[in-house]
Amino acid sequence: MAIKVGVVSLGCEKNLVDSERMLQKLRSHGYELVTEFGDSDVAVVNTCGFIQSAKEEAIETILEIGKLKQEGRVKKLILTGCLTERYREEAAAEFPEADAVVGIGDSKDIVDILDKVLHGDRVVHFAPKSEVELTGPRILSTLPFFSYLKISEGCSNCCTYCAIPLIRGKYRSVPMEDILAEARWMAENGVTELNVIAQDTTRYGEDLYGENRLCDLLHALCQIDGLHWIRVLYCYPERITDELIETIASEPKIVKYLDMPIQHCNDDILRRMNRPSTKQKLTEVIGKLRDRVPGIVLRTTLIAGFPGETQAQFDELAEFVQETRFERLGCFAYSQEDGTKAGAFPDQLDEDVKQHRADILMEQQTEISAAYNDAQLGTVKEAVVEGFDKWAECYFGRTAADAPDIDGKVFFSSEQPLQVGDYVQIRITDTLDYDLLGEVIA
Repeated sequence: MAIKVGVVSLGCEKNLVDSERMLQKLRSHGYELVTEFGDSDVAVVNTCGFIQSAKEEAIETILEIGKLKQEGRVKKLILTGCLTERYREEAAAEFPEADAVVGIGDSKDIVDILDKVLHGDRVVHFAPKSEVELTGPRILSTLPFFSYLKISEGCSNCCTYCAIPLIRGKYRSVPMEDILAEARWMAENGVTELNVIAQDTTRYGEDLYGENRLCDLLHALCQIDGLHWIRVLYCYPERITDELIETIASEPKIVKYLDMPIQHCNDDILRRMNRPSTKQKLTEVIGKLRDRVPGIVLRTTLIAGFPGETQAQFDELAEFVQETRFERLGCFAYSQEDGTKAGAFPDQLDEDVKQHRADILMEQQTEISAAYNDAQLGTVKEAVVEGFDKWAECYFGRTAADAPDIDGKVFFSSEQPLQVGDYVQIRITDTLDYDLLGEVIA
């Protein structure tokens, strides 16, 4: 009887891609993959350790599975990912219930690690960050029509608040031929929506080719038969060039949506974050995007309560959000992270102040999003079908203006039966918080 293995992937989509590669290795070596840990012989947790809330989620998951192991429902527990990479010896000591505690560079050896723990060994090992696989076979765990295409590993931006360079190492671009081969494989296997991801997609190619090659990559992806939507995520505003804007505007397969994390708008805060933008530069690039790509949907993320943020600086950010009116926005209270420069800044704010400021910005955004949705009433949008809600008795999916898992949905009726992955034209008839309601038109 095959040994059953369950894998849980925590954190971002980049971590998910790593998990999908581990799944492929496990299945190709004869292990049976299961989705319920209560039914597994071995549980693998690919942890996230980016910010405090992610660390807490990882710890809770580990403790829950540890309890299943104590009850005899799980035999072996393997921990990997960003949390274990960041807190190596501490993780090995704090989680004695784990049969293996390994780093991000060890995911390529997941089969050997699993074999060792099944033979009674406890594995504690941390391969160099440079050994993280940049490409390789995967088992896609998303809905069958969409997936994520990771074009680089690590980050070299060194923002003062961010632990990613400490955890994942310096920026390393995936060779273009490998990216295109993976994208063609996805398209051949039914993927029609490709979401291009990296810690900073706009830095692609600089380390490998000596120049930025993102636009070349996007043009090449657009030539792949079968792909319908190509979405570009995590573009740093400082590197959004006129060429990139023109690429988004001119390529029909590239959805008119851009994820552009700005974090703040105050020049002094941006400088202390080690972000090369200024408020004027942000305003200029946003203006260019909206001018040259009519109807573009802009998503951003903000940090409220960065060390030393004064009330006046926060008010400036709130005013900027109100004036700019991002179609999509998320705001996080600043998380003081070990090993980061900002974590050692002396002027840390109280947790309640940080959270209160984040809440204010999200309340603003709720009104902005509602106004944006109201403006969609009566329009016709293309949407992809994600499923059928039996309770509401309607289909649901996403428009091109909504990225998977982070943005809203559209709920709609159809006189004809539909399948997951179908693209349909929907007339918007009503709104519901962050979501839209509509009906399929012939």
